[in-house]
Amino acid sequence: MLKNSIVKKSKFNVKKIVLATSLLAITSAANASYTLELDDGDSLTFGGYIKIDARYMDGNIAANDYFYGGGTVLDSDINNFGIAANETRFNTKYTHGDVTGFIEVDFYGDGVSGGGNQIISNSSNLRLRQAYIQYKDILVGQAWTTFQNTSAIVEAADFAGPLVATAFIRQGQIRYTNGGLQLSIENPETYGTGGVTGDDSVPDFIGKYTFSGDWGNVSVSGLVRQLQTTTGTETGVGFGVAGRVKTFGKDDIRFQINAGNVGRYVGVTAITDVVNGEVEDSTSIMVAYRHFWNETLRSTIFYGGTTTDLSDRDRSQVGVNLFQNITKQLSVGVEVGNFDMANTASASGNTVGGSSNYIQFSTKFVL
Repeated sequence: MLKNSIVKKSKFNVKKIVLATSLLAITSAANASYTLELDDGDSLTFGGYIKIDARYMDGNIAANDYFYGGGTVLDSDINNFGIAANETRFNTKYTHGDVTGFIEVDFYGDGVSGGGNQIISNSSNLRLRQAYIQYKDILVGQAWTTFQNTSAIVEAADFAGPLVATAFIRQGQIRYTNGGLQLSIENPETYGTGGVTGDDSVPDFIGKYTFSGDWGNVSVSGLVRQLQTTTGTETGVGFGVAGRVKTFGKDDIRFQINAGNVGRYVGVTAITDVVNGEVEDSTSIMVAYRHFWNETLRSTIFYGGTTTDLSDRDRSQVGVNLFQNITKQLSVGVEVGNFDMANTASASGNTVGGSSNYIQFSTKFVL
């Protein structure tokens, strides 16, 4: 009798899960996830996407799977074509009352090319993107930095668009949220020449307030850090203003302005925290406009640029794209653009300044 009861209960639970999956598979395409409703109000959500990129580059910057704030200037132009699927990602969220656990991975194992090779299997290493626990207003774990406004990230074929001018970091933190206000202490690290790594004893302090409404949102953020140098400690202070604002119809404009001692928080290695032991000042500006030609066809044009004082870096990226939804979950797109590294010398020192054009085709299937 007990065995039959357990079997019947198991079958009932399985039927509930299958039913929930079937219904949500139909209704959740727009928000890119599938949710299993479990017992006692618990739920398990799966999401992510599969993305395939075909990319051609022409110029004197070494070939990359995507442009970021860094790069290698060459003495002569190269042409490179490649196909990769490293941006593919998966995530899982488990909700139990007021507690949420979230984990996300992708295949950029070394942060840029995936850590694999193109000789035999084109294998790429798994990379942890996010892993955190949230209980009511408190988040603990690895997540997007509080300094960043994720809604301002550009829709682009090239990974996240103009990273050279974008606040873009995931790291360990403890965050408190109250409405539009967020306060956090986050993992410290000093990056640059004359800096000391592994000797950071004070966390980074970050505050952000987000104004939001039917029109979109705008956030104002600030950070204070203690940077370690070979001669002692230095204080770094930076700020950012970012947002996504609706314009006409479904169109929107996205922007970021970051300045001060933002260092590694902005530009994905475009900016260092210290240069020869001194704190670096920088200014980064990013702007993008997305236009919907119809319900399934859209384009984004974007620009991002970063300049620094001590290292005299001047790096920028421009691009324009066109995306077409084949279904609610499947899209294809093409993007053309340019990445420029002025004032950056090649390894030989014979060439100063790099510039590469690119065209990239993408296919994305949202899970």
